[in-house]
Amino acid sequence: MTSEETRIGRRGRGRAARVAARSAPEAEVDPCPPGQPGGSYRPLSDADLKAICDEAFRVLAEIGMGDVPAVVRQRALDAGAELNATDRLCFPRTMVEDIIDGAAKRFVYHGRDPRHDFEIGGDRVYFGTGGAAVQTLDRETGLYRPSTLEDLYDFTRLIDTLANVSWFTRCCVATDIPDNFDLDVNTAYALLAGTTKPVGTSFTLPDYVAPVIEMFDMALGGSGRFCKRPFCKAHISPVISPLRYGEDAVGVTLECIRLGVPINVIVAAMSGATAPATPAGFLVQSTAETLAALILVNLFAPGYPMIFSNWPLVIDLRTGAFCGGGGEISVMNAASGQISRHLGLPCGVACSMSDAKAVDAQMGMEKALSALAAGLGGANMIYESSGMMASLLGVSFEAFVADDEMLSHVHRAIRGIEVTEETLGFETIREAVAGEGHFLGAAQTMAAMQRDYFYPSLADRSEPATWAEAGASDLMARARTRCDDILSTHYPVYIAPEADAVIRERFNILLPRERMQRQ
Repeated sequence: MTSEETRIGRRGRGRAARVAARSAPEAEVDPCPPGQPGGSYRPLSDADLKAICDEAFRVLAEIGMGDVPAVVRQRALDAGAELNATDRLCFPRTMVEDIIDGAAKRFVYHGRDPRHDFEIGGDRVYFGTGGAAVQTLDRETGLYRPSTLEDLYDFTRLIDTLANVSWFTRCCVATDIPDNFDLDVNTAYALLAGTTKPVGTSFTLPDYVAPVIEMFDMALGGSGRFCKRPFCKAHISPVISPLRYGEDAVGVTLECIRLGVPINVIVAAMSGATAPATPAGFLVQSTAETLAALILVNLFAPGYPMIFSNWPLVIDLRTGAFCGGGGEISVMNAASGQISRHLGLPCGVACSMSDAKAVDAQMGMEKALSALAAGLGGANMIYESSGMMASLLGVSFEAFVADDEMLSHVHRAIRGIEVTEETLGFETIREAVAGEGHFLGAAQTMAAMQRDYFYPSLADRSEPATWAEAGASDLMARARTRCDDILSTHYPVYIAPEADAVIRERFNILLPRERMQRQ
């Protein structure tokens, strides 16, 4: 073939590509929805897993737990625990293994709308939120300011529209509410008002749990309704590193058990500060501590729905500052998920806790790296995955939108590659070679377009000239525009007016009604 024939041939194939692209159907099926099976990334070998778990059992049996509340101490001793020479409560390995065997392995995390229900346990991976940021990145000034109740409500209704945020745990603290009881109640109210996805919150004191459940029942239409479909879990840290119980958090745990609130027990030690600096040593201690929390829950309610959340956190050993992004925290959370799955427990880890202050390249690098590692590691629930900035001190509306699209790519990577006779495509290759010399317009290509490929709507894939003609916007600007569109129009009514009136009469609800409707 002459060079001219080659040039014409290439030009012809270029025209064919453009024609095929114009005639191709729009992708209608999400090729990467939440709930992909994880576990293909295994940072720990089988021998590593055994060594870490064996050492965690040894820590519980020989070092044990301190600051044990009296009610827990007696219950544990009656169940086979022992006191060592320093009066620390120790758990023999056989006792711990029996508790693991009897612990919940799977349970449904309910949404108020059953469309949002999903099962926790096994190998399915879901991303959601967490955090207690005290600052919000203002969409107008681009600077951080104290977070408010209205911010929390806006974040809640924003994530109500984001497909990859499978549940919403309050991401910021309403710093404009000084009273702790009002803070807990209004936080729960904002979650009720903004979404019907599963939600999560925390409680300052045990006495605050019952009133919040009462409010949930009011919203649902009657006493006892929440217990039938518990859509809100409690985030509790009853273990304080290193290796001691926290009395108030233990009290909240027991009160949640009494009232049927699912529990996410979080251990969040920090490397070189409250846990060993070596990743292996860190995982030994944090695994032992999370098992101590599992023991606590199952001593009082065997088989109770609990998420085994071992969240390794990393500090910069040069300065002592928390590091939410980087290779160390990514591999350690992936390893934590691997350990929890090895134990057969419904598990949670954390990711995407970027140290970046702006929606920029640093944010994208840190969030994508840690989210991908955690997802491939196979933890069931991956917290902090959206919106969190500034090493968990801040939260961003634009980051929520950008992270939602990033998580589609992560789910697609977790999904992997399906190898079948049809996807191997021998006959499709034969037809292309014998025919037009390309695969554009082939039936297999059209099927793969919708089944195998994700098409971002926020990321820009246009050529430079087209991008410039459209205003040369960056990701931050496009994310802000999308946030503005959502928040100016999406005002869901998820609390019936008559129920809302009863709730406001009973509680000091500080979110104005007029703020909850389109202006």
